[in-house]
This record gives sequence, C-alpha cells and structure tokens, in this order.
Amino acid sequence: MDDGEPDRREVRATYDYIADHFAQTREYAWPEVEEFVADAPRAAVALDLGCGNGRHAELLADHADRVLAADASRGLLDTARERAAERGFDADLVQADAARLPVRDAAVELAVYVATLHHLPSREARVGSLDELARVLASEGRALVSAWSTAHDKFEADEGFDTTVDWTLPGGERIERFYHIYSPEEFRADVADSDLELVEFELSSGNCYGLVRPSGE
Repeated sequence: MDDGEPDRREVRATYDYIADHFAQTREYAWPEVEEFVADAPRAAVALDLGCGNGRHAELLADHADRVLAADASRGLLDTARERAAERGFDADLVQADAARLPVRDAAVELAVYVATLHHLPSREARVGSLDELARVLASEGRALVSAWSTAHDKFEADEGFDTTVDWTLPGGERIERFYHIYSPEEFRADVADSDLELVEFELSSGNCYGLVRPSGE
C-alpha cells in the first residue's frame, strides 16, 4: 500500500456491507463508556468518533447539549439515524475519516473513540487520528479511547500485530475485518507520540482503555 488509503477504503466498504447485521448485535453501551460519561461534567458539545449504530451517541445525548456522531461508514450512519429516530435522541451524523474530522479546533468537551482506532491500517493513520482527536478537544476536554489488546483471550502475543477477524452474516458468509491488535505498551506509546496526554490507563475485557486530554495544558 502507498499511504494506506486503499486499505482504509476497504475497511469502510466492509462495514457498509455488514452494517445492518452488525448494528443488530450492538444494542447496549459498553459499561466502561457508561462509567466514563457518568463521571464527566455535562458538555456543550460531545463527540462519538466511530459511532457505529449510535449506541454511545445515545448515551452522550443525555450528557451534552449537542452530540456529533462520526463514522466512515455510510451504512452504519444509516443505522444510527434509524436508532435516533426510534429512541428519540438527537445527534448530528457526519461521514468522516477519523484522521480528518470536519470539526473546528477545540470544539468538543467530551468524546468517546471506542472500538475504532484498531481498524485503521497503519500506525501513521492511527497516531494521526489521535492527533485529530486532540485538535478538536477543548483544553479542558476529556476523551475515552479504546482498542483491542493482546491481553484479549482470543490472542497469544506479547507485541502488537495486524490480523483479520471474521464477521459471519446470516446464511454463513464470512467477511474479513482488519484489526491492529495493540500491546498495552504500544497503546501507551502511540498516545505519547500524539498530541494527547494519557491521564489514566486500564485493561478491561481484553481492551486497552485510555482516558486522555490534549497535551500541553
């Protein structure tokens, strides 16, 4: 690959293809996200980056005056739009690359970026997306970032690696999805090399979780 762009288009196309079935299996917010949002002050603007079917945007809607819900997959955004209409919550849905957000600097006070970073197919893109998150966060803003970890019981590795994980559609069709599996040390290093500062880190349910803020405060 040259700059990762063909692979990023492939990842987006994969989620467009499986969007409806994927959304059906993602009913509830993650407990770690619920805890993070519950502990945060109410925000004027919140961001759900990699929003999928909008389950975390729905959670943020009770804790912010305005919610931006961004995803590269138009198919997933369609499922988020349906969920918002059915559940009666408001979110501004935006199709966007995680490393190129159409959001002004320092506009966001509260953000979640979960189960998405690991789908970006190069380290440059992953760190770039963390830089972009730092750019849109207000100086006092906070975000929760997660990625699959080598600590997950699916894997036996000490160092981060690229892999594919199948998604099985009704009828048995298997669709490969790209993942970068982070070691905890690598996750910390990528945050450190970005414009974010790691405030807290934990491993939970096989995922790296980082509570982050813009660096240089």
